[in-house]
Amino acid sequence: MSTAQPAAVAPPSGAGVTRAGKRDVWLVFWIVPAFYTAFGAIFFLLARVMPPPRPDISTAEQVDFFTAHATTIQIGFAVLVLIVGGAGVANGIVAYHMKRMTTGSALAYAYIGSMAVGALPGCLLVAFCFLAAVYRPDRDPELLALLYDLGLLSYVGSLGCFTTAYFAFALAILFDRNEVFPKWLAYVSVWQIVTEILAVPVFVSKAGPFAWNGSISFWMGTVIFGVWLSSVIWFLRRATELTPDDEAPLP
Repeated sequence: MSTAQPAAVAPPSGAGVTRAGKRDVWLVFWIVPAFYTAFGAIFFLLARVMPPPRPDISTAEQVDFFTAHATTIQIGFAVLVLIVGGAGVANGIVAYHMKRMTTGSALAYAYIGSMAVGALPGCLLVAFCFLAAVYRPDRDPELLALLYDLGLLSYVGSLGCFTTAYFAFALAILFDRNEVFPKWLAYVSVWQIVTEILAVPVFVSKAGPFAWNGSISFWMGTVIFGVWLSSVIWFLRRATELTPDDEAPLP
């Protein structure tokens, strides 16, 4: 009887590589709408930052704003501090699918880095300004007025970081050949850049369409952002559905 052993068969290319399932991607995806729903409730219903209170009011009226909404500001922004990491999750899944594009990783890193930096003046600074204002309501009214202005100017006027992120996102979509996102989403992202540019006058306008609560600087930008965010969430879901179960982990 022959004792010869059969020749070893070489493993197929890629064998032994851990494959990426979609369960983790789906988990991350569902955090995104949950986070933005909570974000909207905090800013609209509790902290009263959306729509922003008027800039053309007296110091006494600014102090009255903090007095009237002290409790809900504390509750809302305390919750925000706990869940603000959800913004990183939302940015992360966008970057994940951007890295699946033929444009490579550089634009994905530009997007996530710009969004991360933008969260500081565009989200956290207003929270801490308002929390500091209601923490000691007996402060000098002029200091409370300073916190009021600083918080709302940073919130509405955080421009450059988000402009860079939207530019990277639009550029990646336009040059992508894998069709991860539809091309028209790039043009919606360009309109996001336009709204950021149109918000520049908030630093000098205290009334009218270019004030921080104005029809152009705030409301037009908010509507376009709502369209953009809804579209991104919808197509994140579609991109996740179309991700192959056996797709190798991204580098």
